[in-house]
Amino acid sequence: MKTILITGCSSGFGRDIARYFLDRDWNVVATMRTPRDDVLPRSERLRVEALDVTDPASIRRAVEAAGPIDVLVNNAGIGVLNALEGMSMEGIREVFDTNTFGTMAMTQAVIPQFRQRRAGVIINVTSSVTLKWLPLLSVYTASKAAVNAFTETLALELEAFNVRVALVLPGRAPETRFGENARARMQNGVPEPYVDLAQRIFAQWERSTEFTHSLDVAQAVWRAANDASCPVRLVAGADALALVE
Repeated sequence: MKTILITGCSSGFGRDIARYFLDRDWNVVATMRTPRDDVLPRSERLRVEALDVTDPASIRRAVEAAGPIDVLVNNAGIGVLNALEGMSMEGIREVFDTNTFGTMAMTQAVIPQFRQRRAGVIINVTSSVTLKWLPLLSVYTASKAAVNAFTETLALELEAFNVRVALVLPGRAPETRFGENARARMQNGVPEPYVDLAQRIFAQWERSTEFTHSLDVAQAVWRAANDASCPVRLVAGADALALVE
């Protein structure tokens, strides 16, 4: 029976990826900054571990507690929505610490066991905003685009050790708390010169009829974990697929 470790399982994509794999008889190590026992169904095949991907000691403890794994899913991330002018450098570094450097740190922590066994899959969840630039998302897009480049280059490094690396690029997911959390990080709000632009963007999103469901992402992660012939990049969600087409 295979084991998957997933970061960011307290809600949204991470929670539903964990459920999807549990339903298909995998062992699941679901990690959260603050572990809760009411997020996922109880199962003998489920372990919930504390993990802060910005804390090296926390990463080390979580990986040790997980033991041997077959798949790592780097899903933990934070959203931010604002004009660059409305963000502090402290806020920008917070986004990169979680979305970019946290992904790299988790990946670095599991590579040795994968390389030694000559088996394993690393799946990084980024975003379809890296396929089409959108205003007010410059910092978030940059943090995810960096992961895209990192992932595709890492795939070449690990190919000789039979370790696969994949990207899943979801679209906008209003069913998750991404938008709520992103707006909460607006700090002092959108700077006045950008208010009209922000209102147009929000109105456009409200009119949109195509978006991404968590199930779309879980299915893409399942394919990346199990199908050695799949491409490095997998888009997930009707809106993301529309961008590619």
